[in-house]
Amino acid sequence: MRAFVEKNYTWFNNGQVKISFGFHADGLAVMMLVVVSTISLLVHIYSTEYMRGDIRYTYFFAALSLFTCGMYVLVTASSMLQGLFGWELMGVCSFMLIGHWWEDQANSNAAMKAFFTTRTGDIGLLIGISILFFGAGQSFNWERINEMALKGQMSHTLVLWGALALTLAVIGKSAQFPLHTWLPDAMAGPTPVSALIHAATMVVAGVYLVARTYGVFWVAYSIGPGTHAHHGINLLAVIGGVTIIIAALLAFVQDDIKKVLAYSTVSQLGYMVMALACGAWVGGIFHLFTHAFFKAGLFLGAGSVSHSGSHHSFDMKKDMGGLKKHMPITFWTFAICSAALAGVFPLAGFWSKDEILLSSGRNGYWWFTAVGIVGAMLPERTTSAW
Repeated sequence: MRAFVEKNYTWFNNGQVKISFGFHADGLAVMMLVVVSTISLLVHIYSTEYMRGDIRYTYFFAALSLFTCGMYVLVTASSMLQGLFGWELMGVCSFMLIGHWWEDQANSNAAMKAFFTTRTGDIGLLIGISILFFGAGQSFNWERINEMALKGQMSHTLVLWGALALTLAVIGKSAQFPLHTWLPDAMAGPTPVSALIHAATMVVAGVYLVARTYGVFWVAYSIGPGTHAHHGINLLAVIGGVTIIIAALLAFVQDDIKKVLAYSTVSQLGYMVMALACGAWVGGIFHLFTHAFFKAGLFLGAGSVSHSGSHHSFDMKKDMGGLKKHMPITFWTFAICSAALAGVFPLAGFWSKDEILLSSGRNGYWWFTAVGIVGAMLPERTTSAW
């Protein structure tokens, strides 16, 4: 296994405490950079036509590019404090993009709801960073915090409270139950925004946070089968499991194609959170990677249908149906992405979901393996568009 590469520079000194900034590169960071760069490029290209003639065309692209920058800052940061800057920059850009057409009161309300709901989670992030900073001997460095937690050099009580606070941040940013309601409403923004921010990048920031500080969660929640007090259940796994089922069921009663995809995204994020909580680190991150591509494809397909096939409507019951013969390319891309999302062999979703179920079962999380199987079997309700 290759060692990580890290470069740090002194930012400022506060008494005896040296605050640094730098860059951290390892397999997780590189994977995230590939996802963010690829999907951001495709969304920018897609948006040039989708947003043509928009009243705030330049403003849109400025916010979209700044958002991508924020994600880069988060995934390459060498410390939690530096990552916080990227985390909050994404939140501000998300607010700008959801409320892009603020003349409509519903869009403004959706932007405000998303902003304040995610800020609720961010309180947990600030508290968690503060707790772990003092627990790790006044250091914000990701690697140092993980190492000290795993080696027992940090008080278990501090690690537990730090993990609980970070869990609140994950619930807010990654739209987990009970703070999941902001994501479906965020579909008020332009469709390319939904594809980039609310399917592939910003909403997985919470999952990335768990993966990056996995040593803390591993010790705090006794995740591994050989760890102290392991009972095959923990708070993070429960939150992920509940989110999978609730969001999948809510998707059944939606008529708006983007809201169906939004609830599907919430459900899949629950899958990733549950995977990490069950010790399936590789499976959870693999699913993050695969989900980003096929869900972004589905959102862009929904935008294509609305823009070209149903006169800017997203209502599947009233304005969609029989579009296959008019939009064959969109149909086939949408069908392939839907099959991948459903976990149909041999597409990507099958392999990532299979890895999660296998690992969670091996680690003794049988209840959550069953939840994962049920969640994987719940079908998507977007085929009526065709």
